[in-house]
Amino acid sequence: MEMIIDFPGGARVDAHFGPYTVKTDQPPMGGGEGSAPTPFAVFLASIGTCAGIYVLGFCRQRGLPTEGIRIIQRMHSNPFSGMVEKIELEIQVPPSFPEKYRPSLVRAAELCAVKKHFERPPQFEITTREMVATPR
Repeated sequence: MEMIIDFPGGARVDAHFGPYTVKTDQPPMGGGEGSAPTPFAVFLASIGTCAGIYVLGFCRQRGLPTEGIRIIQRMHSNPFSGMVEKIELEIQVPPSFPEKYRPSLVRAAELCAVKKHFERPPQFEITTREMVATPR
């Protein structure tokens, strides 16, 4: 997969891939307009939404309604480094949700591909290269 990252103005940085664009910005105190979430907020949101895809899939496979189900994601940061040290995902279910499936919801959320990449992070290689001029 390839993404094109560009700079549409101000403190905005967008990622383009396939037919999609993920827009990011910085808050006004960070030099932006606050017109979109920060890249780090998008990153953190990918954890909960990924877990949500697996919870949704589990419920759909069993014909269980998803109405009233939600995931609360909490981040706990180190006060000195500012680094996130713990992420909690709490799957809230309505009282009518079958008790026997609650542990399975947790196991489904644990299958999240974003979470798995935290557990076995990829290597990073960052380089620069001069763009080749395209003929007009």
